[in-house]
Amino acid sequence: MPWFVKIEKGVVDKPTFDRYVPAHVEFVKELVRQGHRAKSGYWQERGGGMLLFWAESLEDAKAIVQRDPLIKNDCVHYELHEWCVVVE
Repeated sequence: MPWFVKIEKGVVDKPTFDRYVPAHVEFVKELVRQGHRAKSGYWQERGGGMLLFWAESLEDAKAIVQRDPLIKNDCVHYELHEWCVVVE
C-alpha cells in the first residue's frame, strides 16, 4: 500500500486549534486501528505538522484527510502527496 503525507500549516489561533487536537488524536488512533499505519506530529517551531499514512490510492487518501477534525474545522491549510519510499 502506498504512503501518503499531509503537510499542514495552522491558520487559526492556538486556543481554537487546541480545541480540536483531542479529536484529531482519536482520528489518528482510529486510522492506526484500521491498518493505515498513521503517524502524526508537529514541527518543533510550531505552526504546522504532518500526517503520514497508508492508503489504497490518492482518492482514498483524499477521503481520509477530509475526515480529519483539523480539516473539517478549518484549522489548517494542507498539501497532500504520495510519498515514494526509496529506502526502508
